[in-house]
Amino acid sequence: MSELSPSENLTIEKPAQVHALAAVDSRAKLHHGVVVGPGAFVGPEVEIGANTFVGQNAVLDGKLKIGAENKIFPGACLGLEPQDLKYKGAPTEVIIGDKNTIRECVTINRATNEGEFTEIGNNTLLMAYTHIAHGCKIGNKVVISNSVQVAGEVVIDDQAVIGGCLGIHQFVHIGALAMIGGMTRVDRDVPPYCLAEGHPGRLRGLNRVGIRRKGLESDNPDEFRQLIDVWNLIFKSGHVYSKGLQIAREKDLMPAAKKLCIFLESSIEKGRRGPMPFN
Repeated sequence: MSELSPSENLTIEKPAQVHALAAVDSRAKLHHGVVVGPGAFVGPEVEIGANTFVGQNAVLDGKLKIGAENKIFPGACLGLEPQDLKYKGAPTEVIIGDKNTIRECVTINRATNEGEFTEIGNNTLLMAYTHIAHGCKIGNKVVISNSVQVAGEVVIDDQAVIGGCLGIHQFVHIGALAMIGGMTRVDRDVPPYCLAEGHPGRLRGLNRVGIRRKGLESDNPDEFRQLIDVWNLIFKSGHVYSKGLQIAREKDLMPAAKKLCIFLESSIEKGRRGPMPFN
């Protein structure tokens, strides 16, 4: 067998490192490069992806699948039973993607009913003391600030930003690139691209900062102008939402305005909480 030349690129995978004071069940699955700190607990149904760090005294239990390169800070509790009186012991699950940051004392609970799961996407930041309840679906590149309490079955789409010290009512849907100010009462849906704040929460306009950072305004100015026009038609023309949507749908909508309309059509369906009012 010939020797490897120095120019060849080699990938050497480090084995998982478990601190002597951690408790890791022998049935848990730890991929290469995982680090488990002192006092942490990892249960038998837990799978931790490559190069994920688990901090001191974190608790990972229940049916829990964590992707690669996550950073889990001390005291986080992931995968435990839901805080739901309807829960009857079903083998539900938490699924967490890659490259998320889960700060101190975050709690993420499993779903309630069999076949359901709580899900966190990729590249999301959950700041300290955030609670993600049963059956929530959190997208990619979401930022949830300190002490946010997310009730059950909430959906938060990609790149939304949630300010600190607030509660989100169960079944609420928060759209992509929405931004919610700190201490807002979030008891209705927040459409994509929108800015919401207040107690009770109210829509204040478009999230211009988030839209600018995404590049929509500079890269697709026509699409951006149409989004503004459709926003004004629905929220500022004096029409009820359904009439504004009907008029907007008669136009040849580009992706941003179309996403806004689809969200609102879903939000005003019978049985849903509906979108926040504009004020």
